[in-house]
Amino acid sequence: MKSAVETLNPTRVRLTVEVPFEELKPSLDAAYKKINQQVTVPGFRKGKIPARVIDQRFGRGAVLEEAVNDALPKFYGQAVEEGKIDVLGQPEITEIEGVEKLADGGDLKFTAEVDIRPEITLPDFETIEVEVDPIEVTDEDVDKSLEQLRERFSSVKAVERAAAEGDVVVVDLEAKVDGEVPEDGTATGVTYEIGSGRLLDGIDDAVIGLEAGGSATFTTELKGGSAAGKDSEVTVTVTAVQEKELPALDDEFAQMASEFDTLDELKDDSRKRLARMKEFDQATQAQERVLDKLLELVEMPYPEKLLADEIETRKHNLEHHQLPQMGIDMDAWLKLQEKSAEDFQAELEDQAKKGIKTQFVLDAIAAKEELGVSQEELTEHLLRRAAGSGMTPDQFAQQVVQGGQVPLLVGEVVRGKALASVVEAAKVVDTEGNPVDFADDEDEDAETSEAVETVEVEAAAEVEETEEA
Repeated sequence: MKSAVETLNPTRVRLTVEVPFEELKPSLDAAYKKINQQVTVPGFRKGKIPARVIDQRFGRGAVLEEAVNDALPKFYGQAVEEGKIDVLGQPEITEIEGVEKLADGGDLKFTAEVDIRPEITLPDFETIEVEVDPIEVTDEDVDKSLEQLRERFSSVKAVERAAAEGDVVVVDLEAKVDGEVPEDGTATGVTYEIGSGRLLDGIDDAVIGLEAGGSATFTTELKGGSAAGKDSEVTVTVTAVQEKELPALDDEFAQMASEFDTLDELKDDSRKRLARMKEFDQATQAQERVLDKLLELVEMPYPEKLLADEIETRKHNLEHHQLPQMGIDMDAWLKLQEKSAEDFQAELEDQAKKGIKTQFVLDAIAAKEELGVSQEELTEHLLRRAAGSGMTPDQFAQQVVQGGQVPLLVGEVVRGKALASVVEAAKVVDTEGNPVDFADDEDEDAETSEAVETVEVEAAAEVEETEEA
């Protein structure tokens, strides 16, 4: 077999492959054998039909077509391997020549075009400088944390008065869209804390001042259900008004809400816990900002078909509200819907480009640094992903294996390590000018992996699925 590679542009090549008849003979024999097992000819046992009889009864062309279909993937793969081409997706076979001459022992020639990974020139990571928020836990932070804990242990009691800010009300709701109540447009016995913002925009103003049995109507945009995103006239009826009662903030509360005996011990623990959370937030912020800076420093052409497929995949997922897979919450989705068609398309393209670039750049770093993944690292990553999916580790692992997604998880771990190596080399300081060093953090690997998962969910989304399609 002979092959030649022609570069069409920085992200696409054309392969020309010539296969002599001798190398096609195994595929031709396999074609006769396959047809032999599929057809029946009177006077011959199944599987024992001579080749000349198959040619006479079914035509030589059918055999040659089967042989070529068997041979093309094999010889295309050999050409890719010989040319050391890093291909993306499936090839487009543009020409096939010589099929009609195979019966006389002629050669086969075919041409394939395929996207390839662009060459990436990596910058000096030590030139990257980013600024992050400092780790600072204030007394206000501790007080807010304790108030949230008190809220968890609060109770309610029914009151005979008008509802006010902070009260808990039980309400019945009826929504009308264009004068009609949708099938899922009613709800009864809904418990809502006034001021929490966890239900519908405008409901706070509607229920404040109402006593049990009172009703009000307001206009709002529905956030869920069959009429999500549409304006609706909502009638709310208060069936009960309840007042929240918070436990006193004292040693007795500390013993009830925690393993500590005193309120001072609970406060100290809250301060330490908040510091750990801020450390993680700082690490995540560093990941995101270093990645953004890294991407700014890399110039890269985008494979046209891969980019188009990724944009369409993202658009399909948004249109079908498959938001979690893309790291998009409902608020972000509603904001996207408010954009014009041109802005919407431009934003999708920007997201797709960032996802593709993130993957390619981190893959290039992993290849340069010869980064690998140990079984322990893969297991730890799987456990974190399982926890985020709501499944048990066994269930998640089974789904991953059955879906053939193990390579995807391996890729995520490798990219996490690649980004960690960039963060370690970069200069990271907080807004007060203090250097931030993650190298001495025992939890650095775990934090890096979790942080890069967040970054990649937002940026890379489903690039690998698109690439393999």
